This record gives sequence, C-alpha cells and structure tokens, in this order.
Amino acid sequence: MTSRPWDTVWLGASAATFDPARPGPWGALHDAAVGVKNGRIVWLGPLTELPERPDEVAAEVRSVPGCWITPGLIDCHTHAVFGGDRADEFAARLAGESYEAIARAGGGIRSTVSATRGATDDQLRTAAEARLRDLAREGVTTVEVKSGYDLTTDGEIRMLDVAHAAGRRAGVEIQGTLLGLHALPPEFERDRPGYIELVAREMVPRAAAEGRARQVDAFVEGIAFTPAECAPVFEAAREAGLGIRVHADQLSDAGGAALAGRWCAASADHLERTSKEGVAALARGGCVAVLLPGAYLTLRDDQPPPVTGFRQLGVPMAVASDLNPGSSPVRSLRTAASLACSLFGLTPAEALAGVTREAARALQLDDRGVLSVGRRADLAIWRVERLEELVYWIGGDLLAGRVVEGIEDAP
Repeated sequence: MTSRPWDTVWLGASAATFDPARPGPWGALHDAAVGVKNGRIVWLGPLTELPERPDEVAAEVRSVPGCWITPGLIDCHTHAVFGGDRADEFAARLAGESYEAIARAGGGIRSTVSATRGATDDQLRTAAEARLRDLAREGVTTVEVKSGYDLTTDGEIRMLDVAHAAGRRAGVEIQGTLLGLHALPPEFERDRPGYIELVAREMVPRAAAEGRARQVDAFVEGIAFTPAECAPVFEAAREAGLGIRVHADQLSDAGGAALAGRWCAASADHLERTSKEGVAALARGGCVAVLLPGAYLTLRDDQPPPVTGFRQLGVPMAVASDLNPGSSPVRSLRTAASLACSLFGLTPAEALAGVTREAARALQLDDRGVLSVGRRADLAIWRVERLEELVYWIGGDLLAGRVVEGIEDAP
C-alpha cells in the first residue's frame, strides 16, 4: 500500500487565515485545501492547485463544503480554576454595592481564596474541566489559566497543576500564568513587603523551574498592588525567563498601562480607564491590549477601553472571556467576542482576530492563531455562510468540528 505524504486534507471550505500577508479582513481563501502532517499545516491554498488528487496526497480526505475554517480559538485571559462561586456578590452588586466596596469588606478575591484553599484537588479539577469543556465546544483549542486564588507558594503551584490536568481532560492546551500579585492574603495583612518578597523570591522561581507557568501577571489597582510593588516580581520573572502581563486600569487609572509599556509586557488587560499617555506607552512597549467585555458588562461599567486610541497608535487588540467567579462569570469566548463588538465597537474582523492571531500574540505563541504553513494544525470548522455569524449570533451551536494539533476532537 502506497503511503501518503500527509495525514489529512480538508477540502472545499473557505479558510479565514488571519494572515496579514493575505488581502482582506480575514485573509480568506475560498474553496480551499488544508493539508496536515504530524500536527502541522503543510499545505494551504486553493483546491484547484493541489499537487495531486486529494486521495493521493493524504491518508484521510475530509470534505467540508459550505463551511468556514479558522484557527482554533484562543482564550488568552481566564481564571478558570477556583473554588465556590460569588453569586451572592452578583446579587449585592445588583442591589447597588460596588465591586470595590465588596472587596474592601472582605469579599471579592479574598472570598474565592478561602473557597479555593478549602477545596480538594478533585473538586477544583472537576469544576475547571466543566468550564474548559464549555470553551472547547465553541472551537477553543488553547486556554490561558491564571493562578491567584490561593496566594501561598504550594497553593499557587497546585492551582496551575489542576489547570493543566483539567485541560488534558477537556481537550484544550493550557498556558499557565502565575498571578501571585492578585490580592494580599489575610496572613500578610500587616506585611505587604513580606508577601511581595515571597512572590518574587519563591513563587516565580518555582513556577518557572517546574514548568508550571510561561508568564507572570499582576493586578495593578487601588485595591490590589502599585506599580512600584510589581517591580521586584517583574524583575524575578525576567530573570526566570517568564513573560510579563498586567491587569491594568480597570477601576482607575492606577498606572497599569504605563507600567506594562515600561516593561514591554506581552499584554495589558482590561484598560477601561487607560489614559492617552497609557495608550502611547503600550504602543511604545509593543504590548497587546486584551479587552475583557464580560467584566465590563457584569460590573455594569460605563467607560469602555480607548479602542480608537489603540487603532490610531497600532496597539493590537485581543479579546478574552476573563472567566472568573466574581466579575466575569462568562464561559463563552464567542460571547465575549460579540460583546466586544456591541459594547466596545470592534468590527467582526477585529474581534475574531482578537480571539485568534492577537490572542496568540498576547500569550507569546508564534505557532498558532494564524493559518499558514508550519503552524500548528489547530482548526475550528464552522457551519456558517458568513464569518460574521460567529459574533452575530449569541449562543447557538455553530461548530462543525475541532482539530487540535491535527487530531480531530468532539468535545
């Protein structure tokens, strides 16, 4: 039996490559063929230009006429591992309490820290797996998951271990992020410098040495940490070879975007109250602006991020679910992309690039997020006539199939 050079070839769909080298908002190829070998794209072009008959070039031929193929979606900002929920705080905010007031009264992140510390590994993994499966059912193949709900060294590592285990079971690749600077744990209430030193000297080196995280994040806000307090943690991250990200300017302009720009961070996330100077800092630093409309909606905010400024200065915009128990209980990346259009004014092309190409950039991953030869064969196949439908419809099963590193999956 003659062996075929490729494992699989996908035929007849329109391919939205999101490759800026191709013309149009999607970088689209119509009536396309996508050849896959060993989990990588080895051929991409019009079906009419295939070098041989499909059954001669691939062991398996998959015909998907009338569909669209995109890169597998990437959720580049989540807090998917946590204990309990904060439905009571949701009700309190509806009754008029602010997010900041709830946090200062001992709720917010600290309440989730307590619930997470009290949960078993199995409880955390089972709950996280269910959330990740929800994302996978919408074509997501890569999910960033942050720690930050234990705030001890062993507990933060445990959270990242649980995330990776849940991701394997849910069929998504996890990119771990250490978020030690999420909140001040109660046992360090009177020793802020001591906690910051713990994160810098213990958490960061261990997360890096044990391969649990690729990036380090910090919450820069009046109820969290200052730019000066982040510096030793970011220095430790650089020394350990980890990327840097910043929760920036969500509740106030606390200098988060400026900090991200100074450190040439991979991303700054939220950004509702970023100033013109902050936008300029992000542009100078080459940072991605990660927009999180789920939190904006849930907290009933009224000041959107400066999207026009990002466009003017060429700051790339990613979109993420910010899946978390407090400010964004959103288990749908497509919904987040739709909200980014409706609430922030992104175009469908910007929103979908934001959950593919720009999300990969925020995670410092150059092997996915775009359909091109040599990239990972992470694919999402959609039963839609127009690609805009992915952000037009809120909810609904539009996914025809999902491929992760060349392997078909039915989550």
